[in-house]
Amino acid sequence: MNTSDYLLEDADGGRTALIEASGARTYGELRAAAARMAGELRSLGLAPGARVGLLGANSLFWAASYLAIMKLGCVAVPFSSMLKPEEMAKNAAWAGCEAVCMDRRMRRPFGSAFPPALRVVSDEALELPGPAEWPSPSLSPDTGDAALMFTSGTTAKPKAVRITHDNIQANTDSIIEYLGLRADDCMLVILPFFYCFGTSLLHTHLRVGGALALCNSFTFPETALDMMEKQGCTGFAGVPSSFQLLLRISTFRARALPKLRLIQQAGGNLHQVLLKELIAAKPAARVFVMYGQTEATARLSYLPPEKLADKLGSIGRGVPGTELRVLGEDGRPVAPGQVGEIVARGRNISPGYYNDPEASAEKFPGGSLRTGDLATVDEEGYIFVVDRKDDFIKSWGYRVSSQEIESCALGLPEVVSAAAVGVPDLQAGEAIHLFVVLRPGAPLAAEDIASHCRGGLAKHMVPCKVTIVERMPLNANGKIVKTELRRMAAK
Repeated sequence: MNTSDYLLEDADGGRTALIEASGARTYGELRAAAARMAGELRSLGLAPGARVGLLGANSLFWAASYLAIMKLGCVAVPFSSMLKPEEMAKNAAWAGCEAVCMDRRMRRPFGSAFPPALRVVSDEALELPGPAEWPSPSLSPDTGDAALMFTSGTTAKPKAVRITHDNIQANTDSIIEYLGLRADDCMLVILPFFYCFGTSLLHTHLRVGGALALCNSFTFPETALDMMEKQGCTGFAGVPSSFQLLLRISTFRARALPKLRLIQQAGGNLHQVLLKELIAAKPAARVFVMYGQTEATARLSYLPPEKLADKLGSIGRGVPGTELRVLGEDGRPVAPGQVGEIVARGRNISPGYYNDPEASAEKFPGGSLRTGDLATVDEEGYIFVVDRKDDFIKSWGYRVSSQEIESCALGLPEVVSAAAVGVPDLQAGEAIHLFVVLRPGAPLAAEDIASHCRGGLAKHMVPCKVTIVERMPLNANGKIVKTELRRMAAK
């Protein structure tokens, strides 16, 4: 089945699909908008397999364009609106895009990023008469690539993950199964759809016939909380930086939010002190700690809420249909307590990177996925991530986990966010530099934080320098960009 048909298969046309600032949109309206976009794209003469860029905020236009592109057998190429124009141009050229669906609000910053020959379909098409035919199944192949998702890593050339129709459907089924999603669920969406975590929210809620309330700014968390309250949202999903803001500088704890039943946390490690605060803040909600990668479509593992008490800090075990193992350098599973790399296998694993056979061979040996995350496993098979390979700090002959240092700093309630990096040092090899963001008006000084770390960490783990910053450098997915912190530390 084509993924667009799969996502809309059981949709009740009268039910709410999307809630925008301008009002609610039904599944009937979403299907009609997708048909209009499909008609506009077909008029361009695009052949199956053609790559079509997608640029815009979370909206009816974004969702309709995404569905239309896949329905035609073309490949959706979502772009981050946080890219610089020259980076966007490079990504579009790398993917070989033949057309782009672009929100009119993106014309000013990005209109010049695309060559004149690249055909642009604007959201204005939804307001104008034109072809609006939903192609029959025979015209919409369901094999091969459905999307190219650019990773958030920093490399010399773009890196786009090939996501197939089968990848999306397998991972969507898995997530729905373990979360127990229902047609009466309403998810507050603060994550962009161009990010695989955000896309998974779209996939899963469309598949069950649920609703998505779109909040396109999380700069002021109260705006999102107001929307969550007004729409009676049953679900919320965020990355660590999202929960840091909610728990430390918002009214999230004080709000009743009686309908909130599912909280999804992924996109990086949420330190245990904050996870405990989250559980205490909303005891009636089920908190799912999850782990994933773009190369796995979205989700690789989850920790059931009932295991939070005795498996705190674990990412759980593989989602249904996915096998996770922690392997040593010899390729064998590690014993409990030993450190190895998480390796995954399943239908949700991408076939590789677009136009990059060397990187694909390294990352996806034999159809498996080498995650690059180092972890331990306990006697029951629950996995505990130690750190990213690239984020370990080698100081005074020790391998230091940046996450342990950050967790210690976050033990201070005035600290909103913390990130530790290593910088070259002639004596230590790498010196530990800790960056922190404080609550507005917090009286803490850098020395207070350093003193707290000296009291809670081994001597070789204590930061040599603590820098208080107004905000952390975040990528488009809300993750802290440690390469930027290393540049700041080097200065």
